Amino acid sequence: MIAFLIKRLFHAFLVMFIISVISFAIQDNLGDPIQQMVGQSVPESERAILREELGLNDPFMVQYLRFAKNAMHFDFGYSYFYGEPTIDVVLRYLPATLELVFATTLLIILLSVPIGVYSAIKPRSPLSRLFMGVSIVGISIPVFLTAIVLIQIYAIGVQITPFPADTGWGSWLNGLLSTDGGMPAYGRGDVVPVFGTWSTNFASLEGLTYLVLPAISLASIMLPLFIRLIRAEMLEVLQSEYVKFAKAKGISMRRIYFLHALKNTMLPVITVGGVQIGTLVAYTILTETVFQWPGVGLMFLDAIERSDIPLIVTYLMIVGLIFVITNTLVDLIYGLVNPTVKLTGKPA
Repeated sequence: MIAFLIKRLFHAFLVMFIISVISFAIQDNLGDPIQQMVGQSVPESERAILREELGLNDPFMVQYLRFAKNAMHFDFGYSYFYGEPTIDVVLRYLPATLELVFATTLLIILLSVPIGVYSAIKPRSPLSRLFMGVSIVGISIPVFLTAIVLIQIYAIGVQITPFPADTGWGSWLNGLLSTDGGMPAYGRGDVVPVFGTWSTNFASLEGLTYLVLPAISLASIMLPLFIRLIRAEMLEVLQSEYVKFAKAKGISMRRIYFLHALKNTMLPVITVGGVQIGTLVAYTILTETVFQWPGVGLMFLDAIERSDIPLIVTYLMIVGLIFVITNTLVDLIYGLVNPTVKLTGKPA
């Protein structure tokens, strides 16, 4: 375990080094920081003095080493727009994104496991075919389009009246096809403070209603993948010899499905799924933009529009760190779930 952790820390340091180099190198292509700091009215002579004071005339390696030294202490500079340390700005917006990702992950787990298992147990049933057909459509539709459709149906409402409204059956069918809307689809609403800069939507019923549409929208890009992955792995496990042997011993099918088969099905799902869940932090950009969810994704787009270079670099570094931590945790969990796998990479 210790050897594995040392190896993973080395890999994490290497990945963060590469991310830091790329993030720092693209700064020159994001605009002139002096222009963003002082505006148009300041003469060129004063700009040259300020550029020298900030060390922008130094060689690339000198600037990067200065940046890396400060980054080791989570000092990424000051935001041009907010006028405060960028790490403080990111930490203020990060809880909203993490809550959205957590709600989405919970939704994916609660739906994908039973649907995937059912589709594997009864692959030819009409319901399984329906699930597979819907999953193909879900993979094909971009997240922003799903978000817009959800807003139209459940927030604004739609009135579909193809049947005669003056009849009882027609009025009932029209009501079945129409929606009144009313679901919140803008911002987070009234959140409950927890500690520090962390305020949560989970502590009130109103806060939970604000999470529903963004979480469903964000889950739409991962849920079909998880359903199909669980189904494919479950079908493969059900054809294995030990499952056939368990059936021959007379073990109940429920025990075979949900104890023996499901446990082995989840091993590759944990590996792939853990990495995919980590990418949700990046996918939140579109969802947060459509729903104006005040998370780091929306903050990142605003920073690009304002050419707030230190804030952009800080976002890239923090998201990269989240990816590294997620991948390490996935490896640890995989080793705990499957004891036959040695974390050191040596054969068991």
